Amino acid sequence: MSLRQTLKGTGVALVTPFTAKFEIDFESLGRVIDAVIKGGVEYVVTLGTTGETPTLSKDEKIALISFTYDKVAGRVPVVVGIGGNDTYSLIEDLKTFPLEKAAAVLSASPYYNKPSQEGIYQHYKLLAEVSPKPILLYNVPGRTGRNMTAATTLRLAELPNIAGIKEASGDMGQCMQILRDRPENFLVVSGDDALTLPQIACGMDGVISVAANSVTKPFTDMVRHCLAGNFAAAKALNDGLIEAYDLMFAENNPAGVKAFMAEQQLLSNYLRLPMLALSEGLHQQVKAYLKK
Repeated sequence: MSLRQTLKGTGVALVTPFTAKFEIDFESLGRVIDAVIKGGVEYVVTLGTTGETPTLSKDEKIALISFTYDKVAGRVPVVVGIGGNDTYSLIEDLKTFPLEKAAAVLSASPYYNKPSQEGIYQHYKLLAEVSPKPILLYNVPGRTGRNMTAATTLRLAELPNIAGIKEASGDMGQCMQILRDRPENFLVVSGDDALTLPQIACGMDGVISVAANSVTKPFTDMVRHCLAGNFAAAKALNDGLIEAYDLMFAENNPAGVKAFMAEQQLLSNYLRLPMLALSEGLHQQVKAYLKK
């Protein structure tokens, strides 16, 4: 089975719960993993941006990967996030992180140093040559400061160990160009919860979601309806989720979704600086939404 089939549907970018001492709360993480699998996600992503990876040490990242494998216990595939703006440091991570049980590696396009399109291409080309697992590109210019164009994505899609992309540019024209011209087995998933419905209508294979940490079942049901072409049922579910998307991203990610999850008693509402918990006014709106 191709990776495009294996990772079709909803993947969830797992949060990293913390204790009051800002240590990783593995007990809560286990509860989250059980909840999202029960709620219907097709796979989980550990060490995504939603997991506050910029604040994690290398040892913590390795511990999170190993814990996730053990807790998931083969119930769904696991994708591991390994991204950054230092190509040779990432090569070392790809060689030393425990990736034997991973379905793929999700790697964000280099951020802050704003490479050219050729620089982005050469970066990913080198990662693909050394990675023991297929690479999923991740284009998120709102965070990286540099858009990876459709032309660059399609050029990379021809390389043997690059299997897909999480496309979060928000540019529907760019998305449609990728979908029109991609190779047959090249996975294309949304990186924007609020655009998932129209993007699947254009041909995307699913989504790697933040919202699925919390509103798991309605979100995964919505995605399944979309993939089945039942857009009236999908819209009915999505209409009820629009307010949740707005609240989750009103200040920052993952402050919004962690506020939801704290109210659902999945975790304690702690984030590592420079991230802060959701402001009180917005948190009250989260409570009101969940009561509905």
